[in-house]
Amino acid sequence: MSHTPSRIVVGMSGGVDSSVAALLLRDAGWDVTGLFMQNWADDGSGECRAEDDRRDAVAVCGALGLPIRFRDFSKEYWDGVFRHFLAEYAAGRTPNPDVLCNREIKFKHFLDAARELGAEAIATGHYARIGVQGDRFQLLRAVDRSKDQSYFLHQLGQAQLAATRFPLGELRKDEVRAIAAAHGLRTARKKDSTGICFIGERDFRHFLAQYLPAQEGDMRTPDGQRIGTHPGVFFFTLGQREGLAIGGVRGRPQAPWFVVAKDVAKNILYVDQGHDSPWLLSRTLRSEPAHWIAGQPPAARFACTAQTRYRQPEEACQVSVLDDGTLDVRFDRPQRAVTPGQSVVLYDGEVCLGGAVIAATDAPVPGS
Repeated sequence: MSHTPSRIVVGMSGGVDSSVAALLLRDAGWDVTGLFMQNWADDGSGECRAEDDRRDAVAVCGALGLPIRFRDFSKEYWDGVFRHFLAEYAAGRTPNPDVLCNREIKFKHFLDAARELGAEAIATGHYARIGVQGDRFQLLRAVDRSKDQSYFLHQLGQAQLAATRFPLGELRKDEVRAIAAAHGLRTARKKDSTGICFIGERDFRHFLAQYLPAQEGDMRTPDGQRIGTHPGVFFFTLGQREGLAIGGVRGRPQAPWFVVAKDVAKNILYVDQGHDSPWLLSRTLRSEPAHWIAGQPPAARFACTAQTRYRQPEEACQVSVLDDGTLDVRFDRPQRAVTPGQSVVLYDGEVCLGGAVIAATDAPVPGS
């Protein structure tokens, strides 16, 4: 293991989490520099908080007596994250940009920039922990399970974990806000950011329509009954209820409708009634090649728990690692709305083993 570095660069987002991360490291005796990343060249399609966030990051560093630097990674974000994001939606899948954003920007270009500034380590306000077992680093869940972000960090590897600190991993969110308030930081009560990583909150349908040629098409039930139209299959994901605008349908009970499948080639959106429609349920999935935090899987076949989306309870499963590095994951009970393009992330207790992008499931396919 490398020695504990004294110089560290903290990714300052302008939020309360990175503010307190910088404060804790400063008080622990580190030589701290803040770095604010611009990762999106605003296109005017939504509320741009970047300038407000920049001002808050500068103010916090000033209050803490820390220097702050600035880097523009918008080109790297476009090339490494956003192009893939659009390609996935165009293929009818639902990508998770936060996973790619962490791998390509926060723990790649940001880490490189920190090293250019003479630092050996970086820190962020993520809720996660880093452990050591033998000569390997481990990614662990945060103490505050309601805020745990290890799902979004599962693409990190040994070199990245060796050079990273997560100061908030042992804290609850309310403790973080209390620390910020006690030190008079202006971000103490600032609302957490939501929306697409680095792009922020905006009308998602309007935003995506600027980049993808969406066309109106049929909305059908799995048995083929046409019950309306949709503005573009790209705008919807499996299990979605909002935005369908389906009124009363003759011969159907008054019950909520949910997206159960998308046929991009035919521009058909399939919907069904019932939160747990059988068209949404699957027991197995196949993935793209997996990434393992330890550098290799624990075995060719093993039992663990998995999440197929953020904030989902862990589910018991059996994992088979195939010759091409892809995964066959079989759950002990049926799973709802497992979505190609999202990530399946694997856990052994508190330890995040790694994960992969979901390629397909055994859920029934309308029209097949």
